[in-house]
Amino acid sequence: MSRFFRQAADSDSESSDSEESLLSSDDDAAPKAAPAKPAMSRFLRLANDDSDSSSSDSKSEDEDGSDDDDDAPKEAKTKIKSAFLRDSDEEESDEEVKRVVKSARDKRLEEMEATGKTMDNALKINDWIAISTEYDKLARMVQRQQNVAEPIPPFYIRTLISLETGLNAALAKEKEAKKKMNAANARALTAMKQKVRKTLKEFEKEVKQYNDRHSSKNSPAFAAPQVQVRPEVVKRPIGVEDDDDDDDFTHVGRGGRATQYTSEGIYKHLQAIHEARGKKNTDRADQIRTLERLLEVAVTPYQRIRVLLALVSSRFDYNATVASYMPIEMWLSAQREIDSLIAILIDNGSYSVQEITEEYDDLIERTPEGEKDGVVRIRGSIISFVDRLDDEFARSLQNLDPHGTEYVDRLKDEKGLYCTICRAETLYEKKQLPEPIARVIMRRLEHIYSKPDAVLTALESAVATAEIPVVLSLASQPSPSKLIHTLCVHLYKSGNSVLRTRAMLSHIYHHALHNDFYTARDMLLMSHLQETVYSMDVGTQIQYNRAVVQLGLCAFRSGLIKEAQSTLQDIFATQRVKELLAQGVHQPRFQTLTPEQEKAEKQRQLPFHMHINTELLEAAFLVSSMLVEIPMLASIDLEEQKRKAISKPFRRLLDFADRQVFTGPPESTRDHIMQASKALQHGQWEQCRDLIQDIKIWSLMPEATSVKEMLAKRIQEEGLRTYLFAFAPHYKTLSLALLERTFSLDRRAVNSIVSRMIWTEELPASLDQSAGVIVFHRIEPTRPQQLAQILAEKVGAMVEQNEKALDIRLGGASSWGDRADGLKGDKRGEQTQERRGRGERRGGGARGGTRGGRGARFAQGLGNQMTKAR
Repeated sequence: MSRFFRQAADSDSESSDSEESLLSSDDDAAPKAAPAKPAMSRFLRLANDDSDSSSSDSKSEDEDGSDDDDDAPKEAKTKIKSAFLRDSDEEESDEEVKRVVKSARDKRLEEMEATGKTMDNALKINDWIAISTEYDKLARMVQRQQNVAEPIPPFYIRTLISLETGLNAALAKEKEAKKKMNAANARALTAMKQKVRKTLKEFEKEVKQYNDRHSSKNSPAFAAPQVQVRPEVVKRPIGVEDDDDDDDFTHVGRGGRATQYTSEGIYKHLQAIHEARGKKNTDRADQIRTLERLLEVAVTPYQRIRVLLALVSSRFDYNATVASYMPIEMWLSAQREIDSLIAILIDNGSYSVQEITEEYDDLIERTPEGEKDGVVRIRGSIISFVDRLDDEFARSLQNLDPHGTEYVDRLKDEKGLYCTICRAETLYEKKQLPEPIARVIMRRLEHIYSKPDAVLTALESAVATAEIPVVLSLASQPSPSKLIHTLCVHLYKSGNSVLRTRAMLSHIYHHALHNDFYTARDMLLMSHLQETVYSMDVGTQIQYNRAVVQLGLCAFRSGLIKEAQSTLQDIFATQRVKELLAQGVHQPRFQTLTPEQEKAEKQRQLPFHMHINTELLEAAFLVSSMLVEIPMLASIDLEEQKRKAISKPFRRLLDFADRQVFTGPPESTRDHIMQASKALQHGQWEQCRDLIQDIKIWSLMPEATSVKEMLAKRIQEEGLRTYLFAFAPHYKTLSLALLERTFSLDRRAVNSIVSRMIWTEELPASLDQSAGVIVFHRIEPTRPQQLAQILAEKVGAMVEQNEKALDIRLGGASSWGDRADGLKGDKRGEQTQERRGRGERRGGGARGGTRGGRGARFAQGLGNQMTKAR
């Protein structure tokens, strides 16, 4: 009560006596301190004093002079007012003090200092779990400081030094301390030991400077060391060669003892790494660094082979997830190490790496002299390394943006990968191992079969000028086509049916790419792949679809319009072109893909540089369908027959275009083709030609100029046929000269087209050469002939359905088109359509009907030719 309620009658002398007693007590306690201030300064507080200093001063007053009863009433009132009864002016001054604007740097430093204090408190109670957590937090803060190019805080170096001192004290009594610690705290102590030593190694220069400045006792304890601004720390990726600064780095093993790497202890380290492989919480990066150190100290070829086998496997195991791809730096390191491994095996013929070997001791050195046949067989697989390297390259291309420069830079690594594959082929040719040779030749073939000659020649020249020499028995070929032929023939002799099939498809694709249609067609028909491909693996089916599509494009470039339309028909009928070519993921309309299915679809996608342009493919298919469908539609009188289309995708687009009330200028490829089809129906072949040639996508096709000229010529011919079909009922005779002028064709071409139509009974007419006219014969079918024609069509359809049902019961299939996955609708074969055409001709139908719909369905007519050839 005496502190807060003072009597007004207290004398000044008593207050002065109490002041003297306070001063004397202060002098005894601190003889070297500064002279005491007047008593009034201890009780009169300014309004702008900090709240913490006010509370601390009031506490000191309680300890020193709280028992004095002679304080002045004014001073007491002043004290009470300043401590508890603040007026508005004082509150405003307090708010001004609290409104301190701090920079982001100051906030970071304060947060780091708070973390350091927490670590100091935890160090006093030996709580290493908390120390480890706060240390990781502090390390991240310092890393952010370095990223923004700010100096390292001085107290961080001081904290490291204090942690090292605490660790040394804990390690001095480690055995006794670990008995008292729980398991988690002991593990945290071991982890902190490694972390602090590693960090001290990183900041060795700063720690040394700090110790030098604080070695003198006169220097202030918390003076800030002048630390140089460290540049941004760039973490060295795994697999990149070590810098010169890391040569004196010492690996610390269990128990804090330094690990020494020597050639004698290589096998023990390899055994420890193999035992830890695949276990939980295994540091894969540390294993790779250890193997790199072991490779440096390896002396004998056997040691280098063992270490390289383990090192390449560890690099492939570094990325645990299948969805992501291997880091590019690590992939390049793995490629160099595989090249080194192959070079060692080629130079030392007495060492062999095989998948199946006898049991041997992994901890002893093996030499050719100690083996029975003088060959040291080591368990491993070079071809598996090559396969995985190739797969990781393709996976990285799948995950990169194909329209960026990073994809192009990554694609340049294909040259080095091709050289590695050729080196592996050289190794297996020297070892004379047939199965690995076939697998590595298949990998080599997959990289070159779809490339133009210029790119293929560049790859082969890179092999010829490689740093590590490559000697191949199959490489010395005069031309790229001869090289592809030689590689494929070698695989045809292989015992692996999958490799033979893929070699055949690669060979067909290469012939089609070089416009050799008839050779590619004959190979596809004689291989009978269309009968068995749907029971093969997905990768082979994708390659089959690519070969068929390239064959259709080859027929289109060669001017074989009917063959191109029939070849591309089955692919476009499914409406899943991108999915069948592995160039996109199909999204079902009424269902969603599961994450596993979507992931599997994405993994089998082809890299972007291997894609076939689907827009160009669609343009070729629709133009081919136009040139086949429009003359057929003009030749049919009955609406029932018009509904039976050859190309349903084209007919669907054409019907949609006919239903449009207003048609604007063409914008897309489909718009150009639909408007060209309407112009061709009306006999306006020039407008049709201009619309087709205006399609910009033709510029992506090789030899675009010759393709446009071919299309112009075919449009003239089909325009003439369409005109004859559509307007023949209105003529008795038609002059050939008129046809020449109308369609800008010479007399010989007109005679040829008209004669062919008369011979195939498409046009009921005769040609009068002397008068130069066409004489039309109007033959109307009688009612019995019409009924007979309808009956023949129904019988043919019933026979075909019975054949399908019989084939399904016997486990076979009737035709390639019927087995196509996802193909819907009525697919009547060529035989039914051919019978329909024959029935119309027997019944005397006008202009002979449809002439077999799909032009003998491509396979039927070509099969007859192949039968005659055999």
